[in-house]
Amino acid sequence: MDPAEAVHERFRARVALGDFPGRAAAALPEGLTPEKLVEMYGSQVLSRQLDRVARALQARGEGFYTIGSSGHEGMAAVAEAFRVGDMAFLHYRDAAFQIQRARKLPGQTPAWDMLLSFAASAEDPISGGRHKVLGSKPLFIPPQTSTIASHLPKAMGAAYAVGLAKQLQAPGRVLADDAVILASFGDASANHSTAQGAINAACWTAFQGGAMPIVFVCEDNGIGISVRTPRGWIEAAFSGRPALKYIPCCGLDLVETWSAAREAAAYARRHRRPVFLHMGCVRLYGHAGSDVQAAYLSKEEIERAEAGDPLLRSAGLLTGLGVLTPAEALAIYDDTGETVRRIAEEAIARPKLTTAAEVMASLIPPPRAPAPTNGPSPEARQAAFAGEFAALDKPAHMAKLINWALTDLMLAHDEIVLAGEDIGAKGGVYNVTAKLAQRFGTRRVINTLLDEQSILGLALGMAHNGLLPIPEIQFLAYLHNAEDQLRGEASTLSFFSEGQFTNPMVLRLAGLGYQKGFGGHFHNDNSVAVLRDIPGIVVACPSNGADAVAMLRESVRLAREEQRVVVFLEPIALYMTRDLHAEKDGQWTFPYDAPGEGREIRLGQVGVHGAGEDLAIVSYANGYYLSRQAEKILAERHGVASRVIDLRWLAPLDFSEIVGAIGPARRVLIVDECRITGSQSEALMAGLIEHTPGLPVSRVAAEDSFIPLGRAATVTLPSRDGIVAAALAAVGAEPKRRSVRA
Repeated sequence: MDPAEAVHERFRARVALGDFPGRAAAALPEGLTPEKLVEMYGSQVLSRQLDRVARALQARGEGFYTIGSSGHEGMAAVAEAFRVGDMAFLHYRDAAFQIQRARKLPGQTPAWDMLLSFAASAEDPISGGRHKVLGSKPLFIPPQTSTIASHLPKAMGAAYAVGLAKQLQAPGRVLADDAVILASFGDASANHSTAQGAINAACWTAFQGGAMPIVFVCEDNGIGISVRTPRGWIEAAFSGRPALKYIPCCGLDLVETWSAAREAAAYARRHRRPVFLHMGCVRLYGHAGSDVQAAYLSKEEIERAEAGDPLLRSAGLLTGLGVLTPAEALAIYDDTGETVRRIAEEAIARPKLTTAAEVMASLIPPPRAPAPTNGPSPEARQAAFAGEFAALDKPAHMAKLINWALTDLMLAHDEIVLAGEDIGAKGGVYNVTAKLAQRFGTRRVINTLLDEQSILGLALGMAHNGLLPIPEIQFLAYLHNAEDQLRGEASTLSFFSEGQFTNPMVLRLAGLGYQKGFGGHFHNDNSVAVLRDIPGIVVACPSNGADAVAMLRESVRLAREEQRVVVFLEPIALYMTRDLHAEKDGQWTFPYDAPGEGREIRLGQVGVHGAGEDLAIVSYANGYYLSRQAEKILAERHGVASRVIDLRWLAPLDFSEIVGAIGPARRVLIVDECRITGSQSEALMAGLIEHTPGLPVSRVAAEDSFIPLGRAATVTLPSRDGIVAAALAAVGAEPKRRSVRA
């Protein structure tokens, strides 16, 4: 017999016989009425019957991706203990939570909504048929697709944002000033570095007196797919953590779970400190879909779990208290099953997504009208810049210009918050954020712990509550430790919520190669492939300070008005660069354009230097800088008239802009400082072949190698002279004289 049907038949038989496990009936605690207990039982039953129907739909080819909630129905009691406005980042087994929370808000139809999701209907109110997810905008449940607790960092960030948004009076905040955040996950996921980092960050903050009103709910069923969790492991690992209150409960018992969850919610709300609610559960049916428990569990183990069925416990509790008879408890179960089956037949007939355009419609968030801003008075601006005010009209390098742009942006938009390691008093590794903490205070310039997952999670969570985060990751290579926070969390939120939930942000990321005397591959990382293939995000990469100012302002506009996730990739080697062709020529320093002055650089807009028609050199960042040097040599020494195109925006690529910039040029040379394999040049060559058939295209790119330390740090990368040689080869010319290697 199918495991779900075996559990179903056993439940019906035992209820009919009055054969119930668990404790004897006792008086209900204050605040919990018999009517509320029946309601929670109804939520548990609906969750169970939805699981049964989901499996049946999958068997018929009408349903997809079944990870059930059976055995975890105690989450109905957890839902009852929290407010609707307490944002909940849920484990995938928490259907009972959403069902019970829906009962708190009139007009909700959880059975219909979930069945539309099971059937991948385009009318699914949360994901629009893109995924079987729990979630609801009115219920403050953002959708989660994670199976490894990658939602915990942003839950931690949302908890931190509750108090911060209150302090800053962020106009777009949606969470109540005394809200609590809930994040649930399984015992196996508790071992993942993502979960460990998020819980550690919450404790680290609370240990220092920071507000962190979050309840971590660990639903411990003792197994992750087929790997056992050692008995006592979760308690041993989390009960003694500093600044973390540990509360255990038996998740099979509605009353005990409700009491423990109420205690957890009250503690987090009153003390603004994190709580770890350790909830014992059982897993029925196996992990998901076609998983067969008998392959790795004994018959006795499977039967022991089934004997702990929380629905049996709840039915026994209700009958023991005299609230329901066994027949009434069984009638609720059977009637709910019949209702779910009827609704399911209607749900599977609803429209599905059928085109790529329909699928991608929510990939880009909808635009919004952000709160109006009134720029600072001249006096306030002068006070903020203080001793640097007089230097604003003098040419400066990129690092300084970015600092000034951040200052003006933070003056204009009170909701902007910076966060990152060492960005405070130290001013960051490269001094880009120097004096910003002094200008705006530590609430808006947050020195974080050393954990990139937590830095990005903090930003994502802050974006959930009306703040505009600008987090910083010190080096591009460090992003690899936390890339899933961008790929699996930030970029998917709008996609899987029909644009109802968004997390706009601007991630500042220092990277690329050509650093001298510092690093090796971790500090000289020339791989942007990690960013280029994430759907929906914007990747900006300025090559000079003037562009950096305009592009940073555009990136903030994109986040504020279009709710985009923007990665602002800053080339480290160009931070302090002042000269272009000769020592002290100052051609790579630029004056600072105050807000409202100077040019704008909109998303996709490229830069063009020169108007030569022999060759168009297409590049970005350090490659553009070197190409500018090469262009001068090509013209003066070899008579090659070229134009140099700065991409500026690496994702998405606007080929109409690029082709327009190439114009009448007869050949194209792509200069890419990233690796031959996986670099921007691959997409550029393919795109140019598609958009300009017959136009000769060649490229210079870095070798497929990590970057070493010392004098060898640039030997695998494109050079000025290498670009000159490639350009001459492209136009079919011989060098007229030997050039000096850059």
